[in-house]
Amino acid sequence: MSKSEPRRAHSRTRERSNRERGAHRDEASREPSESPPRGQSHFQGLAVVATPIGNAGDITLRALATLAAADAILCEDTRVSAKLLARHGISRPLLPYHEHNAEKMRPLILERLAAGEALALISDAGTPLVSDPGYKLLRAVTAAGIPVTALPGASSVMTALVLSGLPTDRFHFAGFLPARAGERARTLAALAAIPATLVLFESTNRLPESLAAMAEAFGPRPAAVARELTKLFEEVRRADLASLARHYAEAGPPKGEVVVVVGPPEKAPAASETDIDAALGEALNRASLRDAVEEVAAATGAPRRQVYARALALSGQGAGGDGAQ
Repeated sequence: MSKSEPRRAHSRTRERSNRERGAHRDEASREPSESPPRGQSHFQGLAVVATPIGNAGDITLRALATLAAADAILCEDTRVSAKLLARHGISRPLLPYHEHNAEKMRPLILERLAAGEALALISDAGTPLVSDPGYKLLRAVTAAGIPVTALPGASSVMTALVLSGLPTDRFHFAGFLPARAGERARTLAALAAIPATLVLFESTNRLPESLAAMAEAFGPRPAAVARELTKLFEEVRRADLASLARHYAEAGPPKGEVVVVVGPPEKAPAASETDIDAALGEALNRASLRDAVEEVAAATGAPRRQVYARALALSGQGAGGDGAQ
């Protein structure tokens, strides 16, 4: 082989490598919002897609690609969804699906999915099914054995929880409170004992009275009122429930959409030995030692071994006991 042969071979290898790198760059630079050829989809069945709750930029690349690939997009208000899609250069058929036409539309949607179409479900803002239409549709789709996938994204529940400054390790989403005072009071009474941070939706007009009702039901818990999340005038006001209720009663209902986050109930202080003895004295007068121990341990939260030891001492049975351990 002449000296020029290795050089020519090296040149051909380098040229091929450059072509491959160029092809990879072309592939990576394709816009995710480009619609695929008609009839082709990158997913099967129903895709539940989260959309922005305020800032239109809060949408994922995967969401854009999925919406662009859908045979049709199910949405609450076609006018609202059309603006979002236009912003990202996506043009797909829009089908209205909301609480007023859901019963009529579900069978038609199931027919299209069964025929092999790929459909995407979005709400006006945020993650579908969270206080938005879609639960019954998803249940019917899964019952029919049709594939379902969910694309995570913006959520006012999670955004408010994170911004509240309250514990996030355990939380309970309670949706909207009832509008009627009596029903609202009963709902709050049921929520009061839940050992978790509460996240609730509320209309701005009812916010002052709802905060006052929460203060009455929950006591002086810390809370936060988040409004206009991800938008230009985003605001999070943090204080105890009574203070927040007074503020909005004086300032009037705020503008925009609101999420209320309430801190969990404080843990009850540990029962003292005097408290345990008093409870055991009353329980031992009407129940066996075993039953009295179970009752007092449950009522006070004290360790069962501690309650059992005190019960033996009070009953004069000593270490022998009756085998209640």
